[in-house]
Amino acid sequence: MALLRSDSITVSYGGHAILDQAGFSIEAGERVCLVGRNGAGKSTLFKVLNGDLQPDDGQIVRRDGLRVARLVQAVPDAGGRRILDVVADGLGDIGSLISRYHALTAAMGSGEEQDWSRLETLQQELEARDGWSMQQRVDTVLSRMGLEPDLEFGTLSGGMKRRVMLAQALVTEPDLLLLDEPTNHLDIETIGWLEDFLSSYAGTVLFITHDRALIRRLATRILDLDRGKLTSWPGNYADYLRGKEQALHAESEQQARFDKKLQQEEVWIRQGIKARRTRNEGRVRALKAMREEYRERRQVVGRADFSMQSAARSGRLVIEANAIGHSYDDGVLFEDFSTVILRGDKVGVIGPNGCGKTTLLRILLGRMAPQTGEVRHGTKLEIAYADQLRSALDPSLSVMDNVSGGSENVTVDGASRHVISYLQDFLFSPAQCRGPVTALSGGERNRLVLAALFCRPANLLVLDEPTNDLDMETLELLEARLVEYSGTVLLVSHDREFLDNVVTSSLVFEGQGRLREYVGGYSDWLRQRARPSPRSGSGQKAGPSAKADASSSSRSSARKLSYKDQRELDALPDRIETLEAEQTALSERLADPAFYQQDQASISETTDRLAVLERELDAAFTRWETLSSD
Repeated sequence: MALLRSDSITVSYGGHAILDQAGFSIEAGERVCLVGRNGAGKSTLFKVLNGDLQPDDGQIVRRDGLRVARLVQAVPDAGGRRILDVVADGLGDIGSLISRYHALTAAMGSGEEQDWSRLETLQQELEARDGWSMQQRVDTVLSRMGLEPDLEFGTLSGGMKRRVMLAQALVTEPDLLLLDEPTNHLDIETIGWLEDFLSSYAGTVLFITHDRALIRRLATRILDLDRGKLTSWPGNYADYLRGKEQALHAESEQQARFDKKLQQEEVWIRQGIKARRTRNEGRVRALKAMREEYRERRQVVGRADFSMQSAARSGRLVIEANAIGHSYDDGVLFEDFSTVILRGDKVGVIGPNGCGKTTLLRILLGRMAPQTGEVRHGTKLEIAYADQLRSALDPSLSVMDNVSGGSENVTVDGASRHVISYLQDFLFSPAQCRGPVTALSGGERNRLVLAALFCRPANLLVLDEPTNDLDMETLELLEARLVEYSGTVLLVSHDREFLDNVVTSSLVFEGQGRLREYVGGYSDWLRQRARPSPRSGSGQKAGPSAKADASSSSRSSARKLSYKDQRELDALPDRIETLEAEQTALSERLADPAFYQQDQASISETTDRLAVLERELDAAFTRWETLSSD
């Protein structure tokens, strides 16, 4: 029989059915991914399956002796406790005995006063309750997951804490493991470890995630929660996407036919005396049933549909970093790194937690000086930094006031919009707009951050983990908008598919102070790093043409420029700024309607000069990139 089966379970909040007679089953050895919109009820279903919440109707049928363990999104505050203590908590009372026994033996081993009677009592309790086999289980899980038992839990990184919580779930040797957003706040290296671990895990897994790469690799079946109903989609994620689209299209067509029939029947029932004489009572009853069915219909939840506001174009050069480096007491973050970021580049920043990604961003943005090297900015930069906006969300204010600063309107692309209308593009209802930020879920808060970000004109977007908690459709819309965006993007993310779909180049922290630049996204980095290159080094200078070749040339191995070439290289930045200033002035003249009241010769002279400037700028940048990469 199945490990677990749900029979028509219903859970309602405030008269709204989160789960509406939902039914499904899970067989041994499956890896099932539960997908659905933010707020659809996925976490609620997990609580029901784990026994933390009883359904209003229906039942959960479990195989006799079924062991279920759940990894939740939130990481608890474990104070000064050790990893072993937190992992042993998964065993309940026996786990507490194991923790106390280890703490006592450690204290006695360090020369503290020996309490033999207390130790003997603990040993007897462990023997009576088969505690020694439980301790062996704890030791095995700790070893398998590479965890040091005596390290303090509170000192660990977010990713390591998640690993400890997974160990706590696994120590019970569950038949069914429930994972709720297991990759949230994990770095790419830890996500890869988790994938490898779960792909070889012998038990059954039901997991919720927004990480599409994880779904593609792990899921043997997709379980879709939509408007309270559960549907099962065998096969991989791509099969599910195709099937779901077809099902929604068929539903839309069926509803259109139903609505047309209902409209016809409403016309019939409202006809005059002649029609009423010939009414068919069965037809009247059928119309009443149709009306009730229409009232009970749950429409497909709307999709986010936002756009991104652009500022005036920046200069072609956005950021130039020359041989920058930075260190802290515990080691070098990066050294001798050079790069050129041009207008329109989409640059990903990849690396483990704590490697220095935020420090790099602050240095590139000029908010922190590098210890070595220098950073130069181009002209007319207008920066929007998502991390600043996230930390600036005021929980005491309403959702709309966090975006508009207390005003009723926001200005988007030069047009005034009511803030509630604007926020509805991000799927906030009017009631939510007037409510406090504290009432929002994690995904809704992240959408609010995007709403606050995108109503500010900017030509350089800096996004720090923008995908956390976003549902798939919003995530894919954000991808599309970033690809279409005409400005420049700096993006820190651990979402591998998001990086692959958006960025044009990647700055990767590879350890031991090595920061390198690669063409493309995460998958491109994996391919390129495997190929040895005689030109690879710890730092590189890469303009667009250099990026298209290898983007990993070493300054230490570069040939020395001649005196003439060096003088030319030194003069080029000033020449580019002069050309860009003239280009801006001419563009402003062309934007003035009065300009076109002149004679045609003057108009042609100006437009021709603008075309010449564009060619001269292209030539100057090409020459600069050539000299910089030599």
